[in-house]
Amino acid sequence: MKCMLMDYVDESGWTLLTKDQQDHWLGAYRAYMESMKDAGVLLSSNGLKPSAFGKTVRMRNGKRQVLDGPYSDSKEQLGGFHIIEVPDLETALHWAGSSPTALHGVVEVRPYHDDLPPQLRFAEE
Repeated sequence: MKCMLMDYVDESGWTLLTKDQQDHWLGAYRAYMESMKDAGVLLSSNGLKPSAFGKTVRMRNGKRQVLDGPYSDSKEQLGGFHIIEVPDLETALHWAGSSPTALHGVVEVRPYHDDLPPQLRFAEE
């Protein structure tokens, strides 16, 4: 099964860390991603710019509305993601619990749909 692990963090906390603390966490994330890669479960991974760089788009009465920043105000923001392929949900939960984000934020595990009709599947199979 394919899953997306989404890392939610308080993005303001990064700037409060010392250089040594930042280096420690970057090393922890590198080790985490290497362990997923070595296990053969990691398909893709990336971090996101802070939510202030985000835009939300909606169509209303045939007109596009673009708003700056995150859609909702929350304590934690989506900071990055990992696409994994594992045998079952329990294994996905294991990898989510192994994430450094789980120590200071939240990791959401979201399985892919496995019942979408072929015309709605655009990702590589």
